[in-house]
Amino acid sequence: PGPAWQRFATLRALLAAMYAHPGKKLLFMGGETAQEREWSEATPLDWSLLDSPAGGRHRQVQRLVTELNRLYRAEPALHALDTSPEGFAWIDGSDAEHSIVAVLRRSDRPDDVIAVVCNWQPLPQADYPIGVPVPGRWVELLNTDAAAYGGFGVGNAEGVEARSPGIDGYPYTLTVTIPPLGVLWLQPASTATPGSLETADQVR
Repeated sequence: PGPAWQRFATLRALLAAMYAHPGKKLLFMGGETAQEREWSEATPLDWSLLDSPAGGRHRQVQRLVTELNRLYRAEPALHALDTSPEGFAWIDGSDAEHSIVAVLRRSDRPDDVIAVVCNWQPLPQADYPIGVPVPGRWVELLNTDAAAYGGFGVGNAEGVEARSPGIDGYPYTLTVTIPPLGVLWLQPASTATPGSLETADQVR
């Protein structure tokens, strides 16, 4: 629902939330290009959307899906324990007032973690605290509001510091800016791979 920017932002957020969720993924045909009509086996996909006057937004969603696939394969925290309870932990699922959900994905290495923060309202949230298990600088691995994906660029481009005291049952607190109808993936800079940081810089 809503104007075009909200529809595209919601789709990008939904895709990033799905890829960060435990379990295997299902991307229905046409979803990777933000096809608006329902898919039918009787007709081809609407590839022409990519070359239409409004095709920029569709290409930006396609670019996001490409990056989601790359990160899902590259980051063990997103797949190594995909079917195990140890691969997932809640940060905060109770903030109904702001429609924000935060979870943690983990691999079998204690410091290999990704914090996933989802904002389901069309308003940004500044100075929002979340609990994390690792101190020091955290960086954006993915921001669905990046300009390269059709967003406004709201986020934490310089990274944020996790400091004591903690919150949400974790020993440290990150204070982040969350984009409207957006999803952030954050990880400790100490464990971020050079390829991940380079890609994150490019999409900003």
